[in-house]
Amino acid sequence: MDKILIVEDDMAILMGLKDDLEFEGYKVSIAFDGKQGLKQAMDQEFQLIVLDILLPGLNGFEVCKKLREAKINTPILMLTAAKTEEMDKVMGLELGADDYVTKPIGSRELVARVKAILRRTRQKDEIGEIYKFSDVSVDFKSHEVTKAGEKLHLTALEFKLLKFFIEHKGEVMTRDNILDETWDDAIVSPRTIDPHIVHLRQKLEDDPANPEYIVSIRGVGYKFNG
Repeated sequence: MDKILIVEDDMAILMGLKDDLEFEGYKVSIAFDGKQGLKQAMDQEFQLIVLDILLPGLNGFEVCKKLREAKINTPILMLTAAKTEEMDKVMGLELGADDYVTKPIGSRELVARVKAILRRTRQKDEIGEIYKFSDVSVDFKSHEVTKAGEKLHLTALEFKLLKFFIEHKGEVMTRDNILDETWDDAIVSPRTIDPHIVHLRQKLEDDPANPEYIVSIRGVGYKFNG
């Protein structure tokens, strides 16, 4: 059973999140402030930490930073207020957060994000830190990609897309699937994905016009064959 730690000082939100996750079968621990949350995260093993940013004692950024400095790589899902969302995302990602949910939080969205993070974590454990296909090498730890020994310059989104495809190798993924797991703002047309995949193909494929690795599945989406 996956163990999840929720660090949140708003009792109503905290208990709502706890109930939602326990209903899905997760074992949930709770903390009401940053110091208490940090201690639990240091002392116990969790598969995921749901961490509010605005906490008494230590804020969420400080907790995240201290955990990463201590080499604790437990995935962190941060809770952020809508009015500061963009700034919070940038800072949190730099400190090592894995994903975000904006308050107010819908139960379905929270559970979907939690499941996605846990799935990605398991898949990452399975594929290791370095993944190779043909003459392409992907280093997930350093975020470096090389082709025939030459470094490729991928944007953050292109790297995220490539990682997503590798984690779902051989699966036919719809554009909605891809948006749900790679886009920070899902309120866009599914077709928004297409030009980014074109650019990614131009960097990875020997013949981008006839792709071998990221192939289109007519009327559905894409499949990775690397």
